[in-house]
Amino acid sequence: MNVLARVVASLLIGLALLGCANTPSPSSPAHDELLTPTQLREDFRALYEGLQRAHINLFANRTSAEFDQSFAETLATLNRPMTKAEAQIRFQLFVAQGRVAHARIDAPMDAFGAFRESGGQIFPFGVRISEGRVFVAENFSGLAEIAPGDEIVAINGQSAESWVRRLRRHMSADSEYLADAILEPQFTIALWLESGAVETFQVRFLTRSGGRLDLAIPARSRTEMRATSPAAPATLEIDPTAREARIVPGGVAYLRPGVFMNVADGGDPFDPTAFCQFVDSAFERFLAEDATSLLIDLRDNPGGDNSFSDHMIAWFADRPFRFSSDFRVRVSPEAIAANAARLEHSSPDGISRQYAEAYARAATGDIIHFPTPMARPRSGARFTGRVFILVNRRSFSNAVSVAAIVQDYRFGQILGEPTADLATTYGAMETFSLLNSGIAVGFPKAHIIRPSGDERVQGVTPDFVIATPIIEPTDDPVLQEALRRVEDLSRGPR
Repeated sequence: MNVLARVVASLLIGLALLGCANTPSPSSPAHDELLTPTQLREDFRALYEGLQRAHINLFANRTSAEFDQSFAETLATLNRPMTKAEAQIRFQLFVAQGRVAHARIDAPMDAFGAFRESGGQIFPFGVRISEGRVFVAENFSGLAEIAPGDEIVAINGQSAESWVRRLRRHMSADSEYLADAILEPQFTIALWLESGAVETFQVRFLTRSGGRLDLAIPARSRTEMRATSPAAPATLEIDPTAREARIVPGGVAYLRPGVFMNVADGGDPFDPTAFCQFVDSAFERFLAEDATSLLIDLRDNPGGDNSFSDHMIAWFADRPFRFSSDFRVRVSPEAIAANAARLEHSSPDGISRQYAEAYARAATGDIIHFPTPMARPRSGARFTGRVFILVNRRSFSNAVSVAAIVQDYRFGQILGEPTADLATTYGAMETFSLLNSGIAVGFPKAHIIRPSGDERVQGVTPDFVIATPIIEPTDDPVLQEALRRVEDLSRGPR
């Protein structure tokens, strides 16, 4: 989970399907510098006005009347000086009400980092959230009587379910399922955002053996948590950056492509050279060893850019494909400004140049159909065997797009659990900055429709469901079951 959280922090949601850009920010106040009520109200008005101009569909899930009422109520509370961090929290609670993942204000990580560096103490558990229930995934409390898999029933006299509802308010998400997937690695941060510094947590646990424990759990500093970190992971930990290609017993080709970005230190994150070399080598080996079935493992994959994944799909695609059937973009001053900031570093045929040309032909407020070119199967040798994609709820962004392409074009079949991230999504996130605070406001400029044209708000539903255990043991039972399914399905008709 720790590795996943680090990668998700850099890729999840912010990268969208065509990348995320940050507009230049004005000089931001220090994290403890106070903003006046007048400055806060000016920024909050600019926030709402900017979202109404730039968001592809701000009122998709809440009516304008509901947003107006929430705006008025929040504006009335901006009657005292606040730090930038306090403003970020307050403004995000407003933005998150729209229930769109790519419309968001990031949590004040500078303030949280300063709190932790100064010895600040937090809730000492990593958690797994399932249908509103909270389970211990990692125990940093130093208390041996608590084990991974034990359920957290209540915290400080309130049910864990009610805490999840409260903390979801800080998450921009299109569904509760997605909110929980985003909240899970950020649970301690969200708890800090909601409650501030807490010295002791009164926690009720339901153990896996059915017993009940009521314990006073001291909050722990970073130093204390490191000192009580489990000596070795008792549960499965998937590194989303790892790339692996092998033939498993039974003759099935297994490919874990890793994140669809260049993760080499100091390298251009959008340079696909090393990724393509790895993929080519993997498929050449699969063909040389006469593999007839392929399992591509996208569990815990935070996504990335389709210039990487298209190269992989081209090895087994039997016809041209693209990641969306329609890509609708709202033209706004905010989107134009964000794109203009990238033009200096854009290649002549780069995506930013294409956006600039499309914006120049349209009027502010227009929704244009931005072209998404078809990718083609590779020439020469291709993999022609059965293809299966393994996903879980922590498959995000472009990993979901890959699964949707494979399912919709019938290049293969999907195994695992439904993805939390959406196959049709409001995405291609950009940002604009608020003048007084420097707060960056993320907004989706596009409505990206999955290849099939299905516009329902849902993730990719597997063709064959494999449930993920609450706590996954290190022998990886989901992968074992997926390989059994692949062998069984490969014996049947295509």
